[in-house]
Amino acid sequence: MSIVAVGIDLAKNVFAVHGVGASGKPELVKPDVKRKKLLELIASLPPCLIGMEACSGAHYWAREFQKFGHTVRIMAPKFVAPYRLGGKHTKNDAADAAAICEAVTRPQMRFVPIKTLDQQSHLFIHRAHQGYVAERTALINRARGLLSELGIVLPQAYRAFKQGVHQVLEDLPGYCNQVIGDMLSEIAHLDERIDQDAKLIAKLAKEDEQSRRLMQLSGVGPTTATAIVASIGNGHDFKNGRQFSAWLGLVPRQNSSGGKTKLGSITKAGDSYLRMLLVLGARALLLSAPNKTDPVSKWALQLKERRGYGKAVVAIAAKNARMCWAVLSLGEGFRVPA
Repeated sequence: MSIVAVGIDLAKNVFAVHGVGASGKPELVKPDVKRKKLLELIASLPPCLIGMEACSGAHYWAREFQKFGHTVRIMAPKFVAPYRLGGKHTKNDAADAAAICEAVTRPQMRFVPIKTLDQQSHLFIHRAHQGYVAERTALINRARGLLSELGIVLPQAYRAFKQGVHQVLEDLPGYCNQVIGDMLSEIAHLDERIDQDAKLIAKLAKEDEQSRRLMQLSGVGPTTATAIVASIGNGHDFKNGRQFSAWLGLVPRQNSSGGKTKLGSITKAGDSYLRMLLVLGARALLLSAPNKTDPVSKWALQLKERRGYGKAVVAIAAKNARMCWAVLSLGEGFRVPA
């Protein structure tokens, strides 16, 4: 078989594989390949272009397929959907595999960087840390909701909540005291896990040269630096900083036609975790800007006066994203604005 491109619809146990030759005609159509047979099938093919959607296990399979000499590309599912024959009305595994095979050959297609095992292990820490924070927030909200049933309304801020709940804990009637006490114990346990992960992230940032360079930028701390490095590596999968910023969803949505440019709100596409970290870093930069004289701080203050706080924060986050890409892509050749 003279296969030049293959599309694989990933799943847990049964995969769909669609391969085409140089003429574009299907030469390999297998809608039900078992998990244990997938590597054997891919190993039997000559080196070719393999496309997959970004989903659970995609980076693992990409690394395995590369071992056989294949060129592997991962795409966001929303970029694959327009190539599915029949649109929304003809969605099945075989149709998805054919659409992936078609999409991966498009010259203007945008791809997701393939992560190494080290990158994924670092992201494990971030995902666990993010999950613990979400669990703690959920517990706090649950406790606040229960206490509000007794007419006790506590602040949303974590420190103020802890101070307030300890003041009223002993006065709670019946089993209320036991239930809220158990919640506080679980919150304290989550605090320990969050602190441990934060220390581990700080250690990773200190040991990694790329993360140390990123932390030279205002508004980029250990968490943001390590998350970006673990997500995009050296940034070479992006042509420029603008493309990286667009990948994060920090650019305005366009609805332009007839020579009239209409820009809306930011797209919020891509990795929401990285976007959140950059936005939080932008707020910190804007908060400390009045006490600094560097060009970025001056520009941030002028932008805030001209466009308002909210738009300034997003613009600073987008600028930081571009500079982060430059740091990773240029390496020692990048000079921090002084």
